[in-house]
Amino acid sequence: MTEQCSQETNRNGYRSLLFLGLALVSAWVGSAPVKLSTAEVRYVQAPRERVLDGLIEAVKQATISAQTSGRVIEINYDVDDYVEKGAILLRFRDKEQRASFDAAQANYKEAQSDYQRSTELFEKKLVARAMLDKAEARLKATRAQRDRARENLEHTQVRAPYSGIVVKRHIEVGETAAVGQKLFTGLSLESLRASVNVPQDIINTIRSKQLARVIIDRNSGKSVPAESLTISPFADPTTHSFTVRVNLPAGDYQIYPGMFVKVEFVLDEVRQLVVPERAVTHRSEVSAVYVVDDQQALHYRQVRVGRRYGDHDVVILAGLNAGERVALDPIKAVVRYKEQQAGVTP
Repeated sequence: MTEQCSQETNRNGYRSLLFLGLALVSAWVGSAPVKLSTAEVRYVQAPRERVLDGLIEAVKQATISAQTSGRVIEINYDVDDYVEKGAILLRFRDKEQRASFDAAQANYKEAQSDYQRSTELFEKKLVARAMLDKAEARLKATRAQRDRARENLEHTQVRAPYSGIVVKRHIEVGETAAVGQKLFTGLSLESLRASVNVPQDIINTIRSKQLARVIIDRNSGKSVPAESLTISPFADPTTHSFTVRVNLPAGDYQIYPGMFVKVEFVLDEVRQLVVPERAVTHRSEVSAVYVVDDQQALHYRQVRVGRRYGDHDVVILAGLNAGERVALDPIKAVVRYKEQQAGVTP
């Protein structure tokens, strides 16, 4: 009896496994193959460029001098500090300037009251025109004195004329500065340019095209188009090269004066093949794509990749022809390719 129960249990187990296997096979056979998204290899009119080395410079660099005399009581920034526009760099002792402003303000208010009274009396024809003119002249004079005193008081707080880096500090706390004495030297990070020595064989083309871009990150290909070019009218007699200053638009590009960068100058336009960058797979030093033919078969194709084109494409220098289609997802493509090599039909 026990043996019969055991045989029956085994038969039931075999049936369950058989049904499960048949279900899996049916699901696999009936499933539709994964559709690969593709993109066409196409020609574009891409610029032909010449890449040269450049040095980042600050367009704005200035030395701030004292506009009033006084003893320095506070210094808020030092060399290499970043300073926001309008920030207070240092303070002078302002007791004398404040007293002068208070006195000038009091004189102005008194002159203002006298002028108002003189105006009322003149309208009532109780005083002559000369007295009103005298009150008006005094009002203007005291206003000018008050404005000058206010300006002297404001000069006791030295503010940054633009955002940038402190390059040099010329004074210490406790020193007494005279008018015109140097206080700080700084450079702006808001306005930058790349200085490039350009050989004479392409200077006329660059002067005509006026198109360039500064490569910020060579790994990612990130670049910034030049806002304008300033080209030296004469060549260096030793190197026979022209200095070209590539002015960058205002912005924070994480580059700083003194850094070396690559600058690409547009010489002309040529037809080049491009594909979406995400279609290219890289293995060690080999770059390749998966080409999808008319029968939806995959072909592994090595390619030679050039520079980036736009935000999403790359230039293909060799390995593809216009009109071919490439798989946009190399991970899915490699799975399909291995199945195809093994003779498995999804």
